Amino acid sequence: MTDQLALFERKIKPTNVPLAEKIRPRTLDEMKGQDNLLRKGSQLRHMIEHDKYISFIMWGPPGTGKTTIARIVEHSTSSRFVYFSAVLSSINDVKKVMKEAEYNLQTNNRSTILFIDEIHRFNKSQQDAFLPYIESGAVILIGATTENPSFEVIPALLSRCQVFVLEQLTEADLIRIITRALQALQQENVLESNHIAYLAQQSQGDGRKALNYLESVLSNMKPQHKISIDFIAGVLTRKPLYYDKDREEHYNVISALHKSLRGSDPQAGLYWLARMLEAGEDPLYIVRRLVRFASEDVGLADPQAIVQAMAVKEAVHFLGMPEANTAIAQLVVYLATAPKSNSLYQAYNSARDDAQKTSHLGVPLHIRNAPTKLMKELEYGKDYKYDHEFKNAYYYQKYFPNAMSEKTYYQPSSFGFEKEIKKRLDWWRKMRKEQKKESG
Repeated sequence: MTDQLALFERKIKPTNVPLAEKIRPRTLDEMKGQDNLLRKGSQLRHMIEHDKYISFIMWGPPGTGKTTIARIVEHSTSSRFVYFSAVLSSINDVKKVMKEAEYNLQTNNRSTILFIDEIHRFNKSQQDAFLPYIESGAVILIGATTENPSFEVIPALLSRCQVFVLEQLTEADLIRIITRALQALQQENVLESNHIAYLAQQSQGDGRKALNYLESVLSNMKPQHKISIDFIAGVLTRKPLYYDKDREEHYNVISALHKSLRGSDPQAGLYWLARMLEAGEDPLYIVRRLVRFASEDVGLADPQAIVQAMAVKEAVHFLGMPEANTAIAQLVVYLATAPKSNSLYQAYNSARDDAQKTSHLGVPLHIRNAPTKLMKELEYGKDYKYDHEFKNAYYYQKYFPNAMSEKTYYQPSSFGFEKEIKKRLDWWRKMRKEQKKESG
């Protein structure tokens, strides 16, 4: 009976394991990519090689090696190592392990390395639970996240952790990963170098995706079948673009579009626009940002810019997607090639600052409206000069509060239509000086 129970209790080693997990590196020398982060003498490499850790968080896109680095730590450390996924585990599960870690520290003087994958999935109050155990030394926390820890990790926890940033893998990194996988599978001669390069290109900086693609290609091969790029493309099918509509990448890409237009580069502007539209971004969100750009970065250098932007907004409403994509592309090119001026943007910001400081100052009586008898008796509108009754339809009056000196907020640039505006402002300035001189 004992032998029979032992037979059923014996764990069977699974064979249906994804390739990415099957060949996951177990040492730093086996890992491909993140060369700068893991270079000789780097802080992270020094910790791993000397088994002396402080708490740290790894932040980077999917498939860049965060879990692999954690597994390398697991295989090389003499400390107790516990793995948790914030997606699958509750905070109560983690608290239980942390209490065990505290007992382990008190009885064996041994810390526990606690790896939390997708740590941003724990909310802010749940993350508070880590603090006392990290401070006591019972737990050395290793967190992994695809989200910016500045926004997703509480400041108290973040201040106790080193943050390591993992970059998207290069195509060269991915080629090395695919090549290593083929060697491990003893199928080095199955794919030619151009096939491997194509797989790397299609993987978009994601090592896990590269290995999943490789596994799909190998499983779809038939005996004696000659591999081609067309065959690989057919196996991969159409893939979603890497884009996170409500996270950091959303703001990174819209920032790239805005700065490309400000830099008068319509080619880059079209590229970033396509990145967003093809990934399913709300076209009205993009147009709202372009309307803002029309006034912030083009302004009166080209007064038609905001007219064009509002026309495209109507086109998006009228046509919908995907038909409206060319209308938005037209606006992107128009704004990129328009003369640029941020004079309005700077002028408003300066006026806003003064308005916040002087909002207690009343409107001068002579420019107040007087629709009632009482207001007229209080001298609302008294001595106001109606400009159209004077030469050149202009009469100098002070329009700022009495207790405030006159300011110059808007100063037109020398680009586009603002050259004409500057002429007009200079003309009015000249007449104002003449009137001041005449009145003494």
